[in-house]
Amino acid sequence: MSWSAQDIPDLTGTRAVVTGVTGGLGFHTALELGRKGAALVVTARNPKKADATVARLRAELPDVDLETLALDLADLADVERAAGELTSRHDRIDLLVNNAGIMIPPKSATADGFELQMGTNHLGHFAWSARLWPVLKASDARVVTVSSLAHTGAKGVDLRALTPEGSPRRYRRWQTYAESKLANLSFALELDRRAKAAGLGVVSTAAHPGYANTELQQTGLKMGNPMLGFGLHQISRVVGQSAAAGALPSLRAATDESFTGGEYVGPNLLGQMRGKPVLVGMTRAARDEELADNLWTASELATGVTFDVA
Repeated sequence: MSWSAQDIPDLTGTRAVVTGVTGGLGFHTALELGRKGAALVVTARNPKKADATVARLRAELPDVDLETLALDLADLADVERAAGELTSRHDRIDLLVNNAGIMIPPKSATADGFELQMGTNHLGHFAWSARLWPVLKASDARVVTVSSLAHTGAKGVDLRALTPEGSPRRYRRWQTYAESKLANLSFALELDRRAKAAGLGVVSTAAHPGYANTELQQTGLKMGNPMLGFGLHQISRVVGQSAAAGALPSLRAATDESFTGGEYVGPNLLGQMRGKPVLVGMTRAARDEELADNLWTASELATGVTFDVA
């Protein structure tokens, strides 16, 4: 059966939190959840872009229950502040979609000194999910972590990148991006394993958008090579699918009630680059439980946040 946004069940009475809504994937994820009745909390780092995105959402959904929350995943102190604000406002979160991310920038660091891609894509969301965990756990929430086809380009995660000293190896933006997305997928699966071992009702799944035509590639490359960024964006327009289609795997992972945790959803055509959202495979590294356990421990040390699922 071909799954579409029409298959999202009625979400009236639920609250959904989506990170990174100023990009195409986050916007369309929030839009379709709101269209089905979910109250929305959307996060963004850039206030001007957040205002423009909220205006678009309200234009589509005039009656939506919508809140915005400033969140910079590249700053662990800001993650703590934002999570504190959210949990002080709400004692229930039914859906959390960890969607925000950065792609292939030149070598740079987070506010805490970690490589920017690993620090934002993985460590930021790890700390964010950990600080929201008491509410997520009490809500029997569904947590979706957005990974990428790029995870297949990583055979492991250089855990030295999660230390104050950082990795001594030469920075390669594509390799580091691949490892950050492998870390996302590994985290989603490990959260599922730990939640099930603790007998909790939380469901942790993962998704990837395929080759979606969004601003992500262009924005990252614009920071270091504007022409290459423009070229990649133009290729995306030709071979990629729309941001609305790219959001469907996240939406299915978040709302398909047949999923019990540990599922990975992506497009079904052209090597998972485009198509309808279906269950897809993942690499051996993504399924490596020892790597996942070591990554979890290293992430706790890096963020200073103990993530005790049980």
